[in-house]
Amino acid sequence: MNAEDETEAATGSTQERARSRLALALDVASAGEATALARRLRPHFSVVKVGLELFVAEGPDVVRALTGEGFDVFLDLKLHDIPNTVGRAAARAGGLGVRYLTVHLAGGEQMVRAAVEGFASASPGAPGSGILGVTVLTSEPEAGDEVLAERARLAASAGCVGAVCASADLPVVRPAATRLVLVVPGIRMEGSDRGDQARSATPGSALASGADLLVIGRTVTAAADPEAAAALVSASLLGGSWQQH
Repeated sequence: MNAEDETEAATGSTQERARSRLALALDVASAGEATALARRLRPHFSVVKVGLELFVAEGPDVVRALTGEGFDVFLDLKLHDIPNTVGRAAARAGGLGVRYLTVHLAGGEQMVRAAVEGFASASPGAPGSGILGVTVLTSEPEAGDEVLAERARLAASAGCVGAVCASADLPVVRPAATRLVLVVPGIRMEGSDRGDQARSATPGSALASGADLLVIGRTVTAAADPEAAAALVSASLLGGSWQQH
């Protein structure tokens, strides 16, 4: 391999590493829109997030469509109910082949364990798949350190594969959940509108603070040119110090 080929290979590897850290939030109203958008932005995102609006509109069919396209699906329902109900719902989600399902850690240990066990009972068992525990919503203007640490420890002890928190909360959450995948929503490019995200962060700063997976939504999906916006997000990660971690 000559020097030019080596440079090209290294660049491709770096871009793929950036892609593996990005989840596209498909906050749209139909499966058709979601699938089309995911296809368009496939070069920049390895994971797609299906939230409440899309899941209520389309149900399991949209998950099947996206997994059929080869995407890892992050089903963001933030389940919070009695343990039996959450456990049964988690089993249904696991059976769909999603990689991640969210539950709210405010529901307590019994509920979270029910979700973990339910998901595992029906999941195809893909490496790294499982329950993500939501600590505090990023729309909240602040989160107490004690609550954050307690919920992060709960996620770890109850068997979650990861936790969801704001970038600003990473210094508290990471020490309490050292082995978990930390997922950070509320990502915005420098100077962009924060919308309803009270505690947003830029992609590079979130990764440098210890995030593992960034959820990118309106910064890309509401842009006049989503492909260009996605490329800008990816470019902001290339060469970052997070790659050394």
